[in-house]
Amino acid sequence: MSSQNYKRQSSAPGDEILISALYHQLLDGWNRRDAEAFAAIFESEGFVIGFDGSQMNGRAGIEAELRQIFADHMTGTYVGKIKGVSFLTPEVGILRAVAGMVPPMKADINPAVNTIQTLVAVKRDGSWYISLYQNTPAQFHGRPELSEALTEELRRLL
Repeated sequence: MSSQNYKRQSSAPGDEILISALYHQLLDGWNRRDAEAFAAIFESEGFVIGFDGSQMNGRAGIEAELRQIFADHMTGTYVGKIKGVSFLTPEVGILRAVAGMVPPMKADINPAVNTIQTLVAVKRDGSWYISLYQNTPAQFHGRPELSEALTEELRRLL
């Protein structure tokens, strides 16, 4: 579909705020190392594509995998910034964000693990759920100025 044919869909008042709240709940669940809270906001058949390309499938699978990660690893804390929310239909929204991670026992973001994040949300029976969450490394190969700019943008959130 060409960009000239794309028509931005409208949504119900407040839906952009509700999808943004899902994203903040997601980061909060991770930051509290709470696998149940993280997974609870996904559709029953939702998906996660992790930073390293690993995949978690279904709410139960997401929760089980995160329980294992939190049990075996000291995880960092996410700092995220929403870049935009748009709607494919009134019941399907896409949130774009950037995030950095502060390693355990540190006070600053580790630029090597900055990410571009995408969240696809769906409205079911009047409530919003995450259908897909993808966490892509913000490598910016050959363009270190973009990496530095992103790190500085994220540091302002600390």
